[in-house]
Amino acid sequence: MLRRFGSARAALEALPRLARRSERARPVMAATRAAAEAELAALSRIGGRLLCWGEPLYPAALAQIEDAPPVLTVLGQPELLGRPIIAVVGARNASANGRRLARELATGLGQAGLLVVSGLARGIDATAHLGALESGTAAVVAGGVDIVYPEENRSLYDALSRHGAIVAELPLGSEPQARHFPRRNRIISGMALGVLVVEAAARSGSLITARYALEQGREVFAVPGSPLDPRCRGANDLIRRGATLTETAEDVLTQLGPLVQGAAQHRPVPVQLTSEERWSLDAPKRGAGEWSSEENMLDMILERLGPTPVAVDELVRQCQLTASAVATLLLELELSGRVERHPGNLVSLR
Repeated sequence: MLRRFGSARAALEALPRLARRSERARPVMAATRAAAEAELAALSRIGGRLLCWGEPLYPAALAQIEDAPPVLTVLGQPELLGRPIIAVVGARNASANGRRLARELATGLGQAGLLVVSGLARGIDATAHLGALESGTAAVVAGGVDIVYPEENRSLYDALSRHGAIVAELPLGSEPQARHFPRRNRIISGMALGVLVVEAAARSGSLITARYALEQGREVFAVPGSPLDPRCRGANDLIRRGATLTETAEDVLTQLGPLVQGAAQHRPVPVQLTSEERWSLDAPKRGAGEWSSEENMLDMILERLGPTPVAVDELVRQCQLTASAVATLLLELELSGRVERHPGNLVSLR
């Protein structure tokens, strides 16, 4: 509409005429001025703002795609969106090794001056945000910027609203629905110079993001994984189809080449997180007392295990359990034939 009519005012004036020609069951109606002012006031109360297509802070790469959102809602620091962007996405039920790699990659990319963008989902998304939180990261959510989803990531949401950015296409108060996530994914890829996939099943939302990236002319990167682990089949297939095999942040930076030559000038002063923030971000994210259940603690450990051996110390760190508790749980899993021990204090699923 903007391209056709030249300005927002002219587009709105043409809307009633275009709507009359439409065969849609529900007519297209412009928001009233009162509704728009109410939304702006509500957004201002929570410290957010709107970014419109064509404005200086609107992500330049996103503005170039065909279905770029005309308006974005941003909570936090919208100026971060002016930096070169890399998207890091992956499995929600990620392994301990996958989470560690995602965090290390996000940290390295952030330190190189890139803004790490992901979707605030549990697993790889959350870990990538944590890895880049001190250098700069933004979450693109499938609902309104005022809706925390999933609830277990509330402490991460709070940290992003203070030190990073939360971006949404939908208005305030919009609850995430299944149909919103693919639309959200095309924003994640559209904002970025490339998309890095760390663990993805054969059918997963991360592969949707990768497909959008290819359609938008973006680079696709993937971390290889064990062919025995279903969580790695999607990423391995991306490599088979031409994605850049990625093991370190340098692999991404080298492939992007001239596109990130100026990224170093965007290196910010690292965010200094308080001890309270660090504890809140690292603590297991479940309801009060839930982790006291042995069954739930076993599930937490099993989710992080896979065919590739992982250090027991890494399980202790990620699960935020005592070393003795992890040792007891691993012994139970070993006796039941579900876990195998390896030299060097490593364990894996049988």
